[in-house]
Amino acid sequence: MISFECDYNNGAHPKVLEALVRTNGEQTLTYGFDSYSERAKEKIRRACECDDAEVFLLVGGTQTNTTVIDGMLQAFEAVISCRTGHIAIHEAGAIERSGHKVITLPPSELPPARGENTNGDGKLTAKELADYMAWFEGDESRNHLAQPGMVYISFPTELGTLYSAAEIEAIYDVCRQYGLQLFIDGARLGYGLAASHGDVTLPWLCRHCDALYIGGTKVGALCGEAVVFTHGNAPRHFFSIVKQHGALLAKGRLVGIQFDALFTDGLYFEISEHAIQMAMKLREVLRRKGFPFFIDSPTNQQFVIVPNEEVSRLERLVGFTHWEPFDSEHTVCRFVTSWATTTADIDELEKLL
Repeated sequence: MISFECDYNNGAHPKVLEALVRTNGEQTLTYGFDSYSERAKEKIRRACECDDAEVFLLVGGTQTNTTVIDGMLQAFEAVISCRTGHIAIHEAGAIERSGHKVITLPPSELPPARGENTNGDGKLTAKELADYMAWFEGDESRNHLAQPGMVYISFPTELGTLYSAAEIEAIYDVCRQYGLQLFIDGARLGYGLAASHGDVTLPWLCRHCDALYIGGTKVGALCGEAVVFTHGNAPRHFFSIVKQHGALLAKGRLVGIQFDALFTDGLYFEISEHAIQMAMKLREVLRRKGFPFFIDSPTNQQFVIVPNEEVSRLERLVGFTHWEPFDSEHTVCRFVTSWATTTADIDELEKLL
């Protein structure tokens, strides 16, 4: 069975796996103090064009979001997210479990022709953020409320859409106006940067946020995410915070070696571009077969509206995600490409459709 279920159901990219095998017999320092991890961090700093960035290598996305948010916020502070943000819907309440309220705001709306999509385009807007903060500041009882301390966005969004540079800059301006920190979830960052419709680069992104993470798990690694505090602004004792949250590997080299390989000779960006090329081929196949799109995504996640009887037939042959009901007779289905998707996979899907 071919699979378009997600972008992390393969192992590691061959060059990443080769690096792990090649170094397997070596003895190194532990907990990320090995030479490979240090080299990976330096390569990431260079890719970010951010000499004073502080880089930490963690094990996975949920641990990373929880650790960074908890580490950057005071105990009484909350994080603001779009209603469709990953931390608001797909992390089993991990942020709230750490003691921080997730304040959710509506996403920006789609044009009227897409009015059936109540999730909008999955993006937080500067206007919604500014309106909420103006309301908050105007509330005489605000000291009794969870205090906003951070804004969370993901790039790409949960719906595969992209913020433009202007949209991120506007959000960051509101953050600075109200003393909020901006944290960008980059679980699929490579795929967002590689999308042809995007006007954001990694260095630009680093100049317009307080922290972000570069996803490895979904972009060629077995596991691992690289947290970048972009202005030398890591929370005090962040290493200890990482350990306290169970996000620190004793064999830290496992992540370090992978990111060292991913950021050698542009591999991270090369394999991300491949996934986008495959996504556009997939998109064209789905279009030719007559499936309407739930949302216009320029990234590796494609959402289409499929009749329920076709869903039942297709799910026996292809792996994909049942995203949400569209109406009583149709389901929104997600098809995802990755660094490992091949043209042969796309061709086989076209035959099955």
